[in-house]
Amino acid sequence: MNSDTAPRRRSSRRRVRSSYTNLAAHGEPWVWLTAGSLGTALAMIIGLLLFITARGLATFWPLPLERVQLADGRALLGEVTDREQQVDESSGETVSQRLIRTANYELTGQHYQWIDDADIIAFAKPDWATAVERLEGGRFHGTPQYFYKDGDVVATGPAATWQEFLEIHPAVRQRAAEAKSIDRHERGHVQRELRAARLAVAQAELDFGVESPEHASAMAAEADVQERAAEEMQRFDEQTATLRDENARYEIGFLTADGTDVRMPVGEVVRGWQPNMLTWPGKLAVYLDRWQEFLTDDPREANSAGGVFPAIWGTVAMTLIMAIFVAPFGVLAALYLREYASSGPITSAVRIAINNLAGVPSIVYGAFGLGFFCYVVGAGIDDLFFEASLVADNQPVFGTGGLLWASLTLALLTLPVVIVATEEALASVPNSMREGSYACGAGKWQTIRRIVLPRALPGIMTGLILAMARGAGEVAPLMLVGVKKLASELPIDGVFPFIHPEREFMHLAYLIYDVGFQSPNSQAAQPMVFTITFLLVAIIAVLNIAAIWIRGRLRRRFETQQF
Repeated sequence: MNSDTAPRRRSSRRRVRSSYTNLAAHGEPWVWLTAGSLGTALAMIIGLLLFITARGLATFWPLPLERVQLADGRALLGEVTDREQQVDESSGETVSQRLIRTANYELTGQHYQWIDDADIIAFAKPDWATAVERLEGGRFHGTPQYFYKDGDVVATGPAATWQEFLEIHPAVRQRAAEAKSIDRHERGHVQRELRAARLAVAQAELDFGVESPEHASAMAAEADVQERAAEEMQRFDEQTATLRDENARYEIGFLTADGTDVRMPVGEVVRGWQPNMLTWPGKLAVYLDRWQEFLTDDPREANSAGGVFPAIWGTVAMTLIMAIFVAPFGVLAALYLREYASSGPITSAVRIAINNLAGVPSIVYGAFGLGFFCYVVGAGIDDLFFEASLVADNQPVFGTGGLLWASLTLALLTLPVVIVATEEALASVPNSMREGSYACGAGKWQTIRRIVLPRALPGIMTGLILAMARGAGEVAPLMLVGVKKLASELPIDGVFPFIHPEREFMHLAYLIYDVGFQSPNSQAAQPMVFTITFLLVAIIAVLNIAAIWIRGRLRRRFETQQF
């Protein structure tokens, strides 16, 4: 009896164990697989953002200047920006190298140099080693030796020379800013008056003919404007010459690591610092000053130095104008498809087309925007309203790329995202609310306006957030419909900013492409690429956070009214 029952117990025990310990039967492997996929995706996204943030924020931190003496007798002064190890193919040994930003391009012909550690015989960090950022020519490294005024030496030695520079430099920069303001604003105002007078003559010729009194009056008015403009231009020339002549009186002399004496106009110096003597608060002050210039100034040195304010303005303006256009059209289209259109093959075909449009390459939208908005709509506007500009200047106004056409092109690109998200938001509104509204005597539009739309707004804002995030980072369409490599003048005029949507503009995403792949100094441009990328991500995040905050307020307002 015991021998008969033992196999039955073992077989029963095996059946119980297999049914309760099989992980696949309870789905545990799929839990681990899905959770692992989510964790991997989050790690990749967070890692990318941390990498961009770390590289972007570190660009402007002042690094120490090292004087390197080489075995061949050369001496270099610069920042060590990178280190790597390579295997020598001939000997098979591992060779350590360091990348030194030597600057002084006009003397050495290169901004960076790779140096083998084996070739270095001595290191030093000179106290008065100075890094100088210039308006032109890139970075300069040297030791201050002399300060000149009207060609005469007024200070010698690093300490006295630098003290004299610190006293003179702020006034020099102020005069340079005044001269720049005269050239940009006052001269620009005169040029706009001359162009307006020239357009008035062309318009009078078109409307009344060459022999008409109106044309003669416009010609006389243009002559008066030209005479007054010539007087003002001469006055501006005298003012700017006085300012620049005063700045030309001051020069500073540097001694480079290889013993070369360099005299530099103080007016060419943007800023300078001695990183080897800076305390942590001093480094922070230099760091913040460089960030302030980056966010508020115009670019220089082929966009690899200076600021990016025109690109920031263009990115934000284009994204907001795009949102203004895409939101109403996307919502209205989704309303018709969800609330008015009856189910059928045509409606299904429209939905399929919308979903397919979301996968069309963005360059196709750019080609469409160039062909339709610029060459058809813009050319038609020019023929109707700006014919005088075509006659006088032989250039289109709206018939070329600009801020307006770029915004409309990206609105078309992101329209499917808004339509799909709005449809889903409308479908999530309970039918009981619609039926209750109809039972109270409300009509179709009243129900949509007072019941459906308010409760679908959070979902609509989600679609708008996705559209803004995609549109703000696009590059390919903008290259065809309005973006510009360098546009220091914003597309606004007047004391109270008046936007000119027909003008070209700068954009951060295109600036990343231009600096990263078109810059003549790729090594110097690499840190700027990460900084501009970090800034673009930050701007998109700020815009999205604002939209998310609005969405949250809408959701809290209407979620308690569900029934």
